[in-house]
Amino acid sequence: MGASTSSPTQRFSLNNLRSRKPHTPGVEEYEISPYKVSPLIVEMKKKNQWKSRFNALKDTDKLLVIEFTAKWCGPCKSLEAKLEELAAKYTNVEFVKIDVDVLKSVWKEYNLHALPTVVFMKRGQEVDRVVGLKLDEIEGKLHKYAYSF
Repeated sequence: MGASTSSPTQRFSLNNLRSRKPHTPGVEEYEISPYKVSPLIVEMKKKNQWKSRFNALKDTDKLLVIEFTAKWCGPCKSLEAKLEELAAKYTNVEFVKIDVDVLKSVWKEYNLHALPTVVFMKRGQEVDRVVGLKLDEIEGKLHKYAYSF
């Protein structure tokens, strides 16, 4: 049939495509801080950052919800959307995320054996935990502890 009428300068070259960064929808909004997972959940990347956050909250009545996760954990990825939703709903609760491959010492400190694990803390003490992708149980415990003590 007909030949292509576009000139070589009008066509995309392979080099142009390689030089472009892949677009990931929604990522721009999460690049506010290197420690933010989202606007509502803070990812702990260094032990001193974790200890500082923990120490700041242990003398308050604020509930701390710790999501222990890993990049390779499929159920952990499913949990993230639900925790984001819960963090928006429970604005009086502090949500943090700890990647067990990044902060192995914290993983060991909490004596965890499975992922995902969500630990609920108040006044520096663990009050409960949920192991596995049990969304209703996580939400129930969150409601229970967010408004108690």
